[in-house]
Amino acid sequence: MSNLNILIVEGNNREDSQFFIKVAGASAADNLKNLILKIEPSSNIKIINPGHDEETKNALKNISQYNGIVFTGGAMRLNDMTDIIKKHINFASNCFSKKKKILAICWGLQICSTAAGGRVNPGKKGAHIGIASDVIINSDGQKHFIYKDKKKIFTSPAFNFDEVSELPKDAVLLSSDKVNNVMGVSFNAGNSEIIGLQYHPDYEYSQMLKLIDGRKDRLFKNKNFLNEEEYESHISYIKSENDLLNFTDRTCEVRNWLNYIKS
Repeated sequence: MSNLNILIVEGNNREDSQFFIKVAGASAADNLKNLILKIEPSSNIKIINPGHDEETKNALKNISQYNGIVFTGGAMRLNDMTDIIKKHINFASNCFSKKKKILAICWGLQICSTAAGGRVNPGKKGAHIGIASDVIINSDGQKHFIYKDKKKIFTSPAFNFDEVSELPKDAVLLSSDKVNNVMGVSFNAGNSEIIGLQYHPDYEYSQMLKLIDGRKDRLFKNKNFLNEEEYESHISYIKSENDLLNFTDRTCEVRNWLNYIKS
């Protein structure tokens, strides 16, 4: 195969994208684009936002030209079910009608799971605030291409308050941690093959620390941290994990997926 053609689906609305650009240095879609180009420099990448009707119309019209589709993370909460969120779900459903290979990250996993008949709810065991600790790859995950060369137990950048509470029909769970049962999953919907990750191989811990800082008031208001000491302890923990994680280990799943859509 020659150069990869990839469609990236931005998971944020305009306001949240501006926040990501300000604190993390790039929108969710541009951040993922930058990572893909590091791994596959000759890729041709198109970014669209499902909140913009003309962009989704053109993307669906030209969908056959893409080797793969990536749904990014984002800051919206699915159960708010705003008109924009409904557009995200509808776009995913329309993608499923085509024969596509899809990588769905964080918010992207939640959107694709909902579009495929699953359910998303606030996490019963809390949230991932910048980090997911000791994610365990199960026996099905160890056989799946997405986890080729990945440690069986790993820690990763992550940021989510909601979780997939009910998987789509015939989905295969690949990994879990103590906060969310669904951390990695594979399922088919319509004619498409979806790989979902609740954590972020596309973000660095340094970016997560900036997102945490930018959301600090909200995190305290929502009682994710009860006091400054607890907050600082969490920040120190993420910084210590940053020293242990390298680019190759962090981005393993994205690299495996890109290799898969090349085949």
